Order: sequence, then structure tokens, then C-alpha cells
Amino acid sequence: MPNLGDVLPNFKANTTIGEIQFHEWIGESWAILFSHPADFTPVCTTELSQAEQLAHEFNKRGVKMIALSCDSVESHNNWICDIKKYTNGSFSYPIIADPKREIAVSLGMLDPDEKDKQGMPLTCRAVFVIGPDKKLKLSILYPATTGRNFNEILRAIDSLHLTVAKKVATPVNWVFGDEAMVIPTIKPEEVSTYFPNGIRQDEVPSGKGYMRFTTDY
Repeated sequence: MPNLGDVLPNFKANTTIGEIQFHEWIGESWAILFSHPADFTPVCTTELSQAEQLAHEFNKRGVKMIALSCDSVESHNNWICDIKKYTNGSFSYPIIADPKREIAVSLGMLDPDEKDKQGMPLTCRAVFVIGPDKKLKLSILYPATTGRNFNEILRAIDSLHLTVAKKVATPVNWVFGDEAMVIPTIKPEEVSTYFPNGIRQDEVPSGKGYMRFTTDY
């Protein structure tokens, strides 16, 4: 399974838009790869339809979407007809076919507790956010029985975009527009250089001045 900061493998795959080379498909964009246990299953249908309903939000953030399961392209295409019932007839991103589970195994996507009719492990609900450098920036693994929260994924992507560009980190429950936190490596004498519009500092019992907040981003 890839670790944060690893370059994801440049695999070749059949998808609902034809054969792709993964790195070429990403190009210079950000991307999200999310796996699901099986086609024609209820939780997966809610997830892929939700992702489609939020496609404009991912596009706004410059993030390409691609899904994966261990079913065939033919199965995916038939399933998409069902998904479109919940998306006003639209479906705009590809689904990877991985019937031999080669990609799922290489990326650590299998859920050993959930098996198909043949007794083979299903793919879990993995989320991989990948940067333009093809490196893994964020990963979340959900079991097959727990549906994802795509609003949280968008929130995390907002944080990734902000923190790669600015000298800040994002605190608990942060959403864009809230105060971010000045990273500890910024020295007090450097604060005005990086944050000319100022910061807010909380006093804490230890007397250490590390609780520094700003909306100057």
C-alpha cells in the first residue's frame, strides 16, 4: 500500500472511457481515485451518484475523479444507467475495471472482512488524493459497510491546496474562510513577512506562543 508522499504506480487500465495510463490521465491536475466494493450495490450507488452531483465542486478545485471496482467495463456501463437515475441523467467520470484485482492489491484496497459470491475479498472504500507530481497527498480507508462523506473529502482537498501554498495548517473542523493556524516553524520575527494583515495569538498556561491563528491567506 502506498504511503503519503509516495508516487502512485503508473498502471495501465481499462475504463469506461477506454484504456488509460494512469499518470497520463492525471496530467498536470490533481486527482482523486476512489474504490468501491462492487457494481449494482446500494451504498456504492449512493456514493458514485453523490460524487457526480459534486462534480462541479471537484472541477472548481482542479481535481479529476476516477473510480475503481473489481467488475468489468461492461458491468460498469450497465450500472451507470442505474446511477444516472440519481444524477438527472449525467455521469462524467471514468470507472476503472479491475477484475483480476491487480490494481486493488497493489494499492492495498482489499477488505478481508467482505467477500463476493466466490469468496474473494471485495475492494474497500479507499480514497486517494493525488497531486500533479503523482504523489499521494491524502488517503482514507473505509470498510465496505461504511459510506464516505464527500463533503469531508472536499474540505480536506481545500486544506491540501491551502497548506501547500501558504505557511499554515488547518485546525479541527476547519472550512475555507475560517481561521487557519500559523505553522510552528514560522518565527515570531517572520510573522509580519508571511502574514502582513496580522495574526491572533491565544495565551495558554504553558506560556508558549504556539496557538497562532490567521485569516490572512
